[in-house]
Amino acid sequence: MISRDRDAAGRARNDRPRDRLGRPLPPGSAGVARIPDDLELTPQQTLTFAQQLLDDGLAFNAHEVLEAAWKNGPVAERMLWQGLAQYAVGLTHIQRGNTKGATTLLRRACERLDAYPANAQQHDVDRAGLISYAEQLLDAIDGGAQLTDEQLRPRLRRTTD
Repeated sequence: MISRDRDAAGRARNDRPRDRLGRPLPPGSAGVARIPDDLELTPQQTLTFAQQLLDDGLAFNAHEVLEAAWKNGPVAERMLWQGLAQYAVGLTHIQRGNTKGATTLLRRACERLDAYPANAQQHDVDRAGLISYAEQLLDAIDGGAQLTDEQLRPRLRRTTD
């Protein structure tokens, strides 16, 4: 039987280094810094950090930051954070050239963001803008367009211009 990395609670962990797109590298390789599973940030810190990672082309790492908020945050907000984490995974799939995975995850993200109650805590997340942007990405994918790195940097928050 294959031995797996486990945390103190016995949950499986993969501590192998990862490349910029989140793909595991051989043990001992130099990879990008990992996001701790137990990361605890305020919602505003989470959005700021995730946006910085997206702007740096590190959608997989942004996903890990958003996933920590989803798993460690209030139950009432999980749909919002899960939708944002899935959005970042959709971008990761685009970066990796997996259009099927990208399409699936971006659609799931949009469903969650759209279904998140309007009267719930929003943390200034631009849900409508993200959904519209995802729809543009999906149209581009369907049309066979090659998306640039710049097109994979959506704005998580509403702008105040």
